[in-house]
Amino acid sequence: MPTDGRVTQPVTWRGLLPLAGAVLLFSSAWPVTKEAIGQGAAPIWFALGRTAMSTLVTLVLLAAMGRLAWPGRRDMPFFLSVALSQLALFFICVHLALVWVQAGRTSVITSVTLVFTVPASVLLLRERVPRRRWIAVAMGVAGIVLLMGPWSIDWTAPGVLLGHAFLLVAAAAVGVPMLVIRMRPPALSMVQLLPWSFGLASLVLLPFAWMLEPPGQWGTGALVALGYVGGIAGPIGTWCYLLTMVHLPVVVASVGFLMTPAAGLLLSALWLGEPLGLDLAIGTALIIGGVAVSVIPGRQR
Repeated sequence: MPTDGRVTQPVTWRGLLPLAGAVLLFSSAWPVTKEAIGQGAAPIWFALGRTAMSTLVTLVLLAAMGRLAWPGRRDMPFFLSVALSQLALFFICVHLALVWVQAGRTSVITSVTLVFTVPASVLLLRERVPRRRWIAVAMGVAGIVLLMGPWSIDWTAPGVLLGHAFLLVAAAAVGVPMLVIRMRPPALSMVQLLPWSFGLASLVLLPFAWMLEPPGQWGTGALVALGYVGGIAGPIGTWCYLLTMVHLPVVVASVGFLMTPAAGLLLSALWLGEPLGLDLAIGTALIIGGVAVSVIPGRQR
């Protein structure tokens, strides 16, 4: 334990395994969602259907296991941060940004959560960040910049700056529960809070979907995609994400989640036939290298 009052947390398989699960499920959800929207499903209605289906799936599973419980006062900070910030605010900002920003770039920018969580973990949680993890953060940010390609964006086009601002808000929103769970741990388990979080997010998304766009066209492919994202990738991926936040240091978890857009772009290239350029290869290599550096054990004192 450091003598300056800052805390350190070890990197264990209890955190790395759910991190891998979250990256795999969330990265696969991007091309599936993109294909459903390409077939006519409206983006925010797809998000509403995703959260509503995740609500139903988690309710049924917890009821079958006899673990269904109503959140108490101690659960409120974390429950509200997941429902309102990580789910509802994230989806609303992403939808508004899609008016001006390409879908592929959206998936990349919304993953820069570490830009907000790393300073917050130092200032609010007193988490000690070793030098090697600052290097990992720098490698991850460099990889994200290559994946995003800001030099190819026409920043003078109408709405482009506003669209990217919405994406940065979405990235910050995802990191709020990561800090709340360290500061105010809930009494119930994270799995027990999932159905209520998904349900509240659905109620918040419903009026936005109703006011902003028509439902679109829902063919067989879009419904299958909704079943996968809402019934599997959404609830299980979110559970893995929450487990990662508990069992890994904030910096390691934040760098690790940068693998999600890289994996999503690779899956899009393989599945949807999108081009795979040198910038994607180098950016992915930097992110993977940053993750490797962040999990290297420090010297024992």
